[in-house]
Amino acid sequence: MDRLSGAAACGAAVKADGYGLGASDVARRLAAAGCRDFFVATWREAEALAPLGLMVSVLHGLRADDMALATSGIARPVLSTDAQVARWRNAGGGACDVMVDTGMNRLGVSSAAVRDGLLAGLRIETLVSHLACADEDSPMNERQRALFASLAGVTDARRMSLANSAGVALGSGFHFDLVRPGLALYGGVARPELAAIRQVAVPEAQILQRRLVPAGETVGYNATWTARAATEVAILNIGYADGYFRGFSDRGAAGDLPVIGRVSMDLTAIDVSAQPELAEGDWVALDFALPQAAAQSGMSQYELLTSLGARFDRMWM
Repeated sequence: MDRLSGAAACGAAVKADGYGLGASDVARRLAAAGCRDFFVATWREAEALAPLGLMVSVLHGLRADDMALATSGIARPVLSTDAQVARWRNAGGGACDVMVDTGMNRLGVSSAAVRDGLLAGLRIETLVSHLACADEDSPMNERQRALFASLAGVTDARRMSLANSAGVALGSGFHFDLVRPGLALYGGVARPELAAIRQVAVPEAQILQRRLVPAGETVGYNATWTARAATEVAILNIGYADGYFRGFSDRGAAGDLPVIGRVSMDLTAIDVSAQPELAEGDWVALDFALPQAAAQSGMSQYELLTSLGARFDRMWM
């Protein structure tokens, strides 16, 4: 992503516990790889990263309840409302970032307010906006880019940042000074131009029981799968409580071993006829390349990652 970003610095979104993979472990490794700008959603997430001493920005801004942490210096607020701007200025706050709404109508001060001097006197590190349709070839992308570019020099911001993972793939006109990939860092493919992104997370589950299911017998809730012939079945200790969703029922796989029947809260059945050596206690890696897994399950690539549950041990290879 850094290479694709050209002259722009490449930051990293590590919100939602590093997209479900463990924010501290993710951030430490990205810092070792040269990343210097990190983005989280909440002050609690920023507090968890504080021991690493990183440059962190909090995207949800500055509520009144956040002032104690925000003024402690562990991270910069990304101010997104007129009230937040006033709150930070009145507190004598130091460096901050500011979110400008360029058409997504989610978070951000208006571009008109910026032109009218709303941000005067603030020490702004990065002026930020966010693309609504970067994963599509939408005319809105250029409208947002042009509006954001028109704010160059209007404030004293040291940098400007617009592009997320998909935005990086839109080309150099979207890169400005800093890009903020998230999904792509975790193996997600937001646009075809990023097809070279490789899988990062591989969920593994353990076989709790192996059994022979006679022809005509069913497996799982609501008896949605029936054995056409005697079938070797393994029951894995993973289910939708772990982020392996019901959408994988009769559609997911572990290599050449198909998921059969309904995925339940804590258990999933697979047909292990092709691997007679697998036994109770063995581990199985489930197919989880994000574009394909999203198509199978009906969930977005983001949901698949951020739903990976707390019962996993996260092992770095």
